[in-house]
Amino acid sequence: MFLFLLSIITIKTTLNYIIMKFTLIRLPLKQLWNIEYCVFVSRSVAIMLKYKPETLHLKKAFDRVNALTPELDKIKAQELGNAISNQMADLNNERRTVIKAVMDQTKKLGKLSIAELAPHVSVMNRFLDKHGRDIGDTNYTDNTGRFNNLLTDYNGNAAIKAAAVALQLSFMFDHLSAINTQFISLDAQRTSEESAVEKVDSRAIRVETDKALTDFYHAFEFCSTEYETLDYKTPGNELNELNSNFKAQLKARDTRRQEGKEVHKEDPITPETK
Repeated sequence: MFLFLLSIITIKTTLNYIIMKFTLIRLPLKQLWNIEYCVFVSRSVAIMLKYKPETLHLKKAFDRVNALTPELDKIKAQELGNAISNQMADLNNERRTVIKAVMDQTKKLGKLSIAELAPHVSVMNRFLDKHGRDIGDTNYTDNTGRFNNLLTDYNGNAAIKAAAVALQLSFMFDHLSAINTQFISLDAQRTSEESAVEKVDSRAIRVETDKALTDFYHAFEFCSTEYETLDYKTPGNELNELNSNFKAQLKARDTRRQEGKEVHKEDPITPETK
């Protein structure tokens, strides 16, 4: 009889625990890009601050997460620098593509039996030979110097500009000038910011933050069963909404990846706001 009653009590206790426990949705944190990870943790911290962790007996677990936010800010700053580098790589590829297109267009028009174009083709070929057919194929510094010289020569030579008009290449040179200027601006910005940005071990910081978040989630769920009179549902729902939002966007990105999309070129995930 005693064992039967004990079993009933155990079952009731287990059922009460299951009913009372608030479960937080887990996000596959490893799938987040560094910049996304920083945003996710920052939003999670902001949510909990609204509900005063100390009143929910979560101060110790929360403080461990919050203490790592300065390190995450360093990751974010470092990632922004990496983003500039990625932009520069794209611009460098684009200016190489543009000048190759100028060469190809000139070559194709030179094969046509249009007498009026022949002298302009000759002028453009001499101009391209002067600045080297390998322009754009070397390092950033060399490329930029050579493109600067090419554009200075182009803008100061009426015959070359006339040839560009006749061969319908003017818009290409205008675009080349614009992206070259943008590249130079980004290069200066990167140089300035790199000297101010502290280099950090993003992976090590994320591993430590993962553990702190996991411990916080466990503490949240445990306390939701221990302190029945306190409201864990409201902050929990808000955290779950954030997690669900990120989770859905991660799933959508994975679908696009499986479809062959170049998702690495997409903008980072940002949580929806109401």
